[in-house]
Amino acid sequence: MNIVLLGPPGAGKGTVAALLKKELGVPHISTGDIFRENIKNGTELGRKVESIMASGALVPDDVTVELVRDRLSKADAADGYILDGFPRTIAQAEALSSFADIDAAVCFVLSEEEIVKRLSGRRICKSTGRIYHIVSNPPKVEGIDDETGEPLIQRDDDKPEAIRHRLEVYEASTAPLISYYEGKGLLRNIDASASPEDVLASILKALRG
Repeated sequence: MNIVLLGPPGAGKGTVAALLKKELGVPHISTGDIFRENIKNGTELGRKVESIMASGALVPDDVTVELVRDRLSKADAADGYILDGFPRTIAQAEALSSFADIDAAVCFVLSEEEIVKRLSGRRICKSTGRIYHIVSNPPKVEGIDDETGEPLIQRDDDKPEAIRHRLEVYEASTAPLISYYEGKGLLRNIDASASPEDVLASILKALRG
């Protein structure tokens, strides 16, 4: 089964995708991972992406589409895959449809208030990258990493004003995809406010129903 994941930042797509990957036995493919893999392996596309990202520019659609097309041609994606972070625009979705058949677009639905609460509560250990949450996964000592004893930080893009800006960007560029896939009869709306395990159960029910 070929699935596209849609939804705003903070909706839990990455967490649930890891569970869905195990359940369906197909790879979870994110564009960020594809970029990093190609850069690490020194491919021609990887070198192109690296130079674009180093300049601070966004990777153009045609380069991103080519990277995804190449990834979906790998043997492990022959029986299906979970696409996360692609497509982000209608143009990318139309390009994807030229070389892949999507079975369902799963949209994670979550209120802005809940998204801000989730993301603004994140705290990170700078040296290890370990992630905490002040409500759902707090450190043993407030503001301190459990293992290194370092002070935890809040990333700038996890601050409420930055989160709201990210949501505006999402609404402008990615949200139109919801209408696009709805028009094709492929959209499956999922309440993302529940636990990851419950969200997974809802997705499986929607896919199999």
